[in-house]
Amino acid sequence: MPFPIKVCAICSEEFELKPDKPGFANRCPECSAEESTDPVTRQRMDADERKNQTEANAARRQAMRELLYRKDS
Repeated sequence: MPFPIKVCAICSEEFELKPDKPGFANRCPECSAEESTDPVTRQRMDADERKNQTEANAARRQAMRELLYRKDS
């Protein structure tokens, strides 16, 4: 059974959509490879930012816990 023929959303060239193809299903392997080689840049956080984020996450968890497990009177 032949693989389906798709048209790349970036370069508009036809390609065969094969199983286990890296990248997106609407992009050819050449266009998908360009994106995968870009390094992921993460911003460095200082101690204050980490503390603020930790406190915000704790408040979110507490709010969700209260919404999920509150007793209806």
